[in-house]
Amino acid sequence: MTSFFRMKNVKISHWPLVFVFVHACFAQADFAPYFYDNGPYSHNGNLALFSLSEDTPVGTQIYCLNGTDPEGQEVRYGLSFDPGSKEYFRVDPVSGNITLVEELDREKQDSIDVLVSITDGQSKVVERVTIFVMDANDEKPEFQNMPAIIDVLETTESGSSIYKAEAVDRDTGSGGSVTYYLQNPQSTLFTIDRHSGVLRIKSGEMLDYEKTKTHFVTVIAKDGGGNLNSKEQFMSSSATLTINVIDAQDTPPSFIGTPYFGYVYEISVPGSEIFTVSAKDGDVGNPNPVRYSFDDGDDGVFHINKTSGCITLLTLPIYLKREVFNIKVKASEVSPEGRLLDYGVTTVVIRVVDLNNNPPTFYGENGPQNMFELTMYEHPPEGEILRGLKITVNDSDQGANAKFNLRLIGPGRMLRVVPQTVLNEAQVTILVEDSAAMDYEKHHFLTYKLLAVEIDTPERFSATADIVIHLLDTNDNAPKFSSDYYIARIPENSPGGSNVVSVTATDPDSGRWGEVKFSIYGSGADLFLIQPASGIIYTQPWASLDAEVRSKYNFYVKAEDSEGKYSLAEVFVTVLDLNDHPPAFNDNFLETTMVIGAPVKIEAVDDDAEVPNNVIEYAIMKAEPDNNIFDINADTGEIMLKSYIKSMAIIQNITKQRDCTWSLVVQARDRGQPSFSTTAVVKIDITEAVKSRFFSYFLGLRKRPGAVFGICLTVVTFAISLTIFISTLIYWNSVKKSRIQSQGKIRKIIRRPVS
Repeated sequence: MTSFFRMKNVKISHWPLVFVFVHACFAQADFAPYFYDNGPYSHNGNLALFSLSEDTPVGTQIYCLNGTDPEGQEVRYGLSFDPGSKEYFRVDPVSGNITLVEELDREKQDSIDVLVSITDGQSKVVERVTIFVMDANDEKPEFQNMPAIIDVLETTESGSSIYKAEAVDRDTGSGGSVTYYLQNPQSTLFTIDRHSGVLRIKSGEMLDYEKTKTHFVTVIAKDGGGNLNSKEQFMSSSATLTINVIDAQDTPPSFIGTPYFGYVYEISVPGSEIFTVSAKDGDVGNPNPVRYSFDDGDDGVFHINKTSGCITLLTLPIYLKREVFNIKVKASEVSPEGRLLDYGVTTVVIRVVDLNNNPPTFYGENGPQNMFELTMYEHPPEGEILRGLKITVNDSDQGANAKFNLRLIGPGRMLRVVPQTVLNEAQVTILVEDSAAMDYEKHHFLTYKLLAVEIDTPERFSATADIVIHLLDTNDNAPKFSSDYYIARIPENSPGGSNVVSVTATDPDSGRWGEVKFSIYGSGADLFLIQPASGIIYTQPWASLDAEVRSKYNFYVKAEDSEGKYSLAEVFVTVLDLNDHPPAFNDNFLETTMVIGAPVKIEAVDDDAEVPNNVIEYAIMKAEPDNNIFDINADTGEIMLKSYIKSMAIIQNITKQRDCTWSLVVQARDRGQPSFSTTAVVKIDITEAVKSRFFSYFLGLRKRPGAVFGICLTVVTFAISLTIFISTLIYWNSVKKSRIQSQGKIRKIIRRPVS
């Protein structure tokens, strides 16, 4: 019975007592709590047979311990590890939630033993469980025998295996399987078995030490893929295999520096060295010595040293029956045993030639000459021959030794030489190529070198001659102004003969062609003169400049050389205004009427042409009988009552007079330097705003008699017209009545009976 429950603080000594005690205390029995066992695929219970992937992130809630107490007591959960073991998990004692707190690595530890416990506060149950760490594809394949260096003989047969790559992936399942690949398989001579890792020479391919001595093959090891962090992941790694190709005796000797050409000269003697050939074994890794011999074409007149390859002459040149020998030379490998092995053949061309002992030479009219001079005018026509230069060139050798090129070296491409290739002798002609560049103003003389260089000779003999051309000037330039236009300013009070502006123009031509004469013309030039030689423009002696009359002048200045070539520039002259006019009123005594609340405007005019000379400021200098009831706008000249004056009563109260007529002295002053001013007396009658406008109007007529006459004439004309209209109307009314009475009398006569 003790297997089903446990009694507190009681030690059972005798069985009879146990039975009685149990019967008596059954209601107080404490049953131990226990875990639910929900199987290996559940995420709650007692962790039995629970498995967890190694890529589970730290901090993840992986499981929930779940159990109960038979008495319904609240339970607490615990989790512990064996001493010295790494603690991978932590449990919440209330909820039973287990959290991962350390990273898992299956390759280091594939299972974890954990002690889980449940207690109700009285009894505690502890169980040992094992958590299995499941694999994730987190490991790359690792090469066991690479990188590596191997040697392979270049004669190894196609398809032969030369190496086996080995790589291991510590993952399980497909993530631990390894397949092999080559990087850039199309560009390599090798292939690899994807399963075994055996590296072979491709079918149909051969190694060649003479082409490539070393191959670098990159092998890629790739796993079969697997899950990592809930995604399918493939891992790979690479390593390099260095393959050194070992040379084999499979390549014939080859000649160095072909094609070969040798020469026999007229002074050669038997035993003279003509040419030396050189060859080396094609198997450079392990070369054999080379032996030279003639194969054909030597005609018995040449000898070749079998060791050095030096070809020598056996007879005098006069006994040679051909000018060109095409000799076949053989270079053979010699084995260590002295046997001749593979060989190579080349052709040596030997020419019998005249000795090139004469360089080209230039000749003038009196023999050899290396300096030629000519004087001519600038800008000759393009294509013109420089006939003053009589040059001949000659090379006394024969054939190819007498063939040479002519070149003209000097500034630009002004001249060209013909012919450019000469055999033995030719007359040298110099042609004009660029006429514009042959400019006296740029070059007073031109220096060229005429160069003759042999073409097909080893010596490349050459000769030079100096050509000096002195240019004469022509009038090919027009004068040119320093500017296309000139801007001048002159005060309006300047006296006649005052300088305005100086113009400059230059003519690069020399002598009298470079002399410049100035003149002016145009509608604005009447008040101005110019000094023909210096270009100084000044005013006429009688000229009086007035900015108020005309402030802008423009005209043209002409620069002309002695032959009439010219250029033009435009001159703009501004007459600067001076403050020489004071402001002026239309009348020095003005009368006007002012209605209270409305301004009265006076106006003065300043005849100066420019600001600030013609800008006027107004001011009240004096007012009678009172000086403190008016203001004036300094810019517009508007006179107004001060703002507090709203009625005639205020004015009369201020002045103690009933007369509302004022006399104001108003000043108009300009802003020029020095400043001028003038004054006018303004008589102002002030009236109330309620008075008729006609009153103000008729007050103003006192100083306008012409307006009064016009008004009277209008009134008389209107009265006469009205009288004529009324008279006409009365007349026509009388005529109408007369006609009606006449018609009545006629009807009465007709109706009277006959007696």
